[in-house]
Amino acid sequence: MNMAKYAKQKEVKMSENTIIRMCGVEPESIVDGPGFRYVVFVQGCPHHCPGCHNPQSHPFDAGYELSVQELYDDIRSNPHIKGVTLSGGEPFCQVEGLLELTRKLKADGVNVMSFTGYTLEELQARGDAATDELLGLLDILVDGRYIDEQRNLTLLYRGSENQRLIDMNKTRAQGEIVEWSSNYDIQIG
Repeated sequence: MNMAKYAKQKEVKMSENTIIRMCGVEPESIVDGPGFRYVVFVQGCPHHCPGCHNPQSHPFDAGYELSVQELYDDIRSNPHIKGVTLSGGEPFCQVEGLLELTRKLKADGVNVMSFTGYTLEELQARGDAATDELLGLLDILVDGRYIDEQRNLTLLYRGSENQRLIDMNKTRAQGEIVEWSSNYDIQIG
């Protein structure tokens, strides 16, 4: 794993009017990550995992559009929200909009986690500055496709045993993948 690239990231320029194609939101969740969270469900997913929890989020041409600013304003309207979870659909199919949103949230000290059907290694191999920057801002990443045959309802924040719950802060610091544990003292707000 090449963690050195996180140290010197190129700043990706964004438009003030960036749009995210949305499937929906859950404005108050205690099951989609640690603490009291707002969950963003983006629209569009190329994985089409059999048994997916959100199959309605798969078509890229469905859902509705929302500007990053509108979404940010809605999230920040609730002072009790300490974390945001990016879900879907596939968040890494809308990197630019979610990067802009994550920048704003991290500037406010909000914990940000993301689900993805890609592995961390697949995302790093893209060689894309926006993907790299988003990975560099995340606190937690749940990676890997959902595999119905490996379904396990006892897992924390994930549905199948192949998926990893990665502490991105410790992973960046140690230069190797560190699994997140609820025993860790993570700051969520």
